[in-house]
Amino acid sequence: MTAQLTSSSLLADLKSRIEARKARVGIIGLGYVGLPLALLYSEQKFPVTGFDIDQKKVETLAKGGSYIFRISPEEIQSAKTSGFNATSDYARITEMDAIIICVPTPLNEYHEPDLSYITNTAHAVAPHLRAGQIVILESTTYPGTTEEVMVPILEKENRAGLKASRQSAASDQEFWVAFSPEREDPGNTSVARHDIPKVIGGLDKQASEIAGVLYGSIFRRTVPVSSPAAAEMTKLLENIYRCVNIALVNELKLLCLRMNLDIWEIIDAASTKPFGFHPFYPGPGLGGHCIPVDPFYLSWKAKEFDFRTRFIELAGEVNTAMPYHVITATISALNQQKKAINGSKVLVLGVAYKKDIDDLRESPALTIIELLQKEGAEVSYHDPYFPFVGRGRKYDLQMTRSSLDNLGQYDCVLIVTDHTDYDYKRIVNEAKLVVDSRNATRGIQSEKIVHC
Repeated sequence: MTAQLTSSSLLADLKSRIEARKARVGIIGLGYVGLPLALLYSEQKFPVTGFDIDQKKVETLAKGGSYIFRISPEEIQSAKTSGFNATSDYARITEMDAIIICVPTPLNEYHEPDLSYITNTAHAVAPHLRAGQIVILESTTYPGTTEEVMVPILEKENRAGLKASRQSAASDQEFWVAFSPEREDPGNTSVARHDIPKVIGGLDKQASEIAGVLYGSIFRRTVPVSSPAAAEMTKLLENIYRCVNIALVNELKLLCLRMNLDIWEIIDAASTKPFGFHPFYPGPGLGGHCIPVDPFYLSWKAKEFDFRTRFIELAGEVNTAMPYHVITATISALNQQKKAINGSKVLVLGVAYKKDIDDLRESPALTIIELLQKEGAEVSYHDPYFPFVGRGRKYDLQMTRSSLDNLGQYDCVLIVTDHTDYDYKRIVNEAKLVVDSRNATRGIQSEKIVHC
């Protein structure tokens, strides 16, 4: 009974600290998810500490700068006046009341889940845990990761012998654990971050309760589910829903090209139906951290249950093939100009994975550039958000942005990302050939344009 009362008092104390905006919030991973989340807490006057192993990010934030286009230096400086600070010192974890983990979850070279960022973070956090803290994972992953991967590390490697709270064994030597999937949509300015409902799955009811109070302080609505695994699956469902529907329109685009039909006109017409239809749009392939990756996470986990996710795997195959379709279309367009791809000068327009953002993660443009180079093309690129493209997990381009001053020097301008900054009429007028994978030139009449 004493242990139960002590555990309850820890819970009550943490809740009161959150409600008074005195709870210290630690955000691990200051990328496209973690940094915006840190700023939301800072706006609500929480003392926030950001943790990142990238010392350049830490130093940039310490100087009041920003490395994400949509986050201004003024926002960072405002947060700093409210106490926001960044560090690479994980020993400071013990100072935090809430620890929110926002690290990448990519695929390895075999298209299998790479949980190294989660496990490395758990190893770094565990020695500094203390009773009464809550640890929340936000990284997109397969159902079971929180309970089967992260919790055992935190329990085994903390120095105080702490255990994750489970209602059947409450004590004063506990910490709480939950999963709450991130729902960032870079470039979306129509929905304020605090208006995006927050799904929460705690390891027990206490964890769900305290996570709900924590997220309820910055989001207008929280959505509790029964477990971390249910929350993990919720995130996968959201993104696989998009992946499958994008694969559908990509496949229909290929069919419409053969039938000499305009898939964009058809989607617009179908969108007039006031029920039962939501428009998705084709493109040169999927990008971003979630949609190209999440289906493989679930397919991999499903094998543990002797289940094959055939529908999801087929969607992945269709989307993965789209950059190759773009290459084939470009080769064909150049052939019509009596030019071979080998030796042709090709300007790739846009390398971000979608328009008007500074995010290269899983961008199909990177694959397209590499495929063009393998075909012998002399490839250049332009993107208003990237003056240089160096090396990433799956690419090593080492390319500097080219100017748009002399488009006539290129045998082909290939539109991969349809940034709104571009003057597409001018591009069509000045280029010899335009291959458009995004329908960016819609409404422009020219024999120079090839849609793919």
